[in-house]
Amino acid sequence: MPKFTTAAFNTGQIPTITCINQATTSLGVDFTKLVATMQKFLDQCFVPVWGTPAHLERGKKTKAGNWAMLFIDDADAANALGYHDLTSDGFPLSKVFVRTTIDNGEKVSVTASHELAEMMVDPAINLCSTGPKNLLYAYETADPVEEQFFSLDGVAMTDFVFPSWFEAFHKPKSTQFDFMKKVDRPFKILAGGYMPVFKNGKWTQIFGSAPKQKRFAKEDRRGHRSTWRGRVHRMISSKKGR
Repeated sequence: MPKFTTAAFNTGQIPTITCINQATTSLGVDFTKLVATMQKFLDQCFVPVWGTPAHLERGKKTKAGNWAMLFIDDADAANALGYHDLTSDGFPLSKVFVRTTIDNGEKVSVTASHELAEMMVDPAINLCSTGPKNLLYAYETADPVEEQFFSLDGVAMTDFVFPSWFEAFHKPKSTQFDFMKKVDRPFKILAGGYMPVFKNGKWTQIFGSAPKQKRFAKEDRRGHRSTWRGRVHRMISSKKGR
């Protein structure tokens, strides 16, 4: 008897993520190649570290039982649901804002692989780890190394941290902490990175450098995971009540 997926983020099955391009702005890379490269990124780079496989496919609309990644032109209007929207079945729906990404001087492929890496590890945006000074660090796998990327088949993919990054007992340089080997100790945030942390009763951010903090303040972050942590369960409850 096959096991049917229900509206939950983890039922023991490998999720299928339907990638949907509704953007009129150029992605900077062929969409078919981007999806194929993200699949290779998962299979060869990410899954051996995190053990979170997925199957990516192209589509024109969300499918029942599937997760989704939606490419659209602009960040959502103020107060609109952003990154962690849900499909009609209650599964994660990642949004990549194409024109917003380009206006921020970033590559769409890096943004997409960034969101994919974080969605795979923490789809409900509710995981965290105790870090320095007893702060709770969000389980975000790409934020600490946000501006680092590498080329895979000619397409830029995001760097990401390893589980060891969240484990304070490791000594500096004792193991690998991120894919590109830029980080040398747990909880280190690179100059171009940041992390959501729970401090003084609320979620806020800490930054790897003052210039990053200034850039962050100028960026359009509507719809990003950093704006949604702590609110996802209220959103889910409101959707169930409709």
